[in-house]
Amino acid sequence: MDSLPEAQRERDMVELELALLRRGVNERRASRPACAGCGRTPLIGERVYLAGAARMLCALCRAREADEPIHWIQVHGPEFGHTLRILGQRAA
Repeated sequence: MDSLPEAQRERDMVELELALLRRGVNERRASRPACAGCGRTPLIGERVYLAGAARMLCALCRAREADEPIHWIQVHGPEFGHTLRILGQRAA
């Protein structure tokens, strides 16, 4: 690597950084839930509707569907289930 000129090494590093960034973005995109109608990622707190063969629809796309949804769920953030809830307080 010492035989490469400095400009070439910098270009290689930039290309490596971009390749790693693209890979990370593609991996995140593949694992995120998305509306089957428009492809939009639902926001935290938004209701999404499950229709038919495990199709998830946002509220906007649900209005365009003729069939009634089977079930709806509320989108939770990544911290859901990992936080503490104070159930009661004892007198000291």
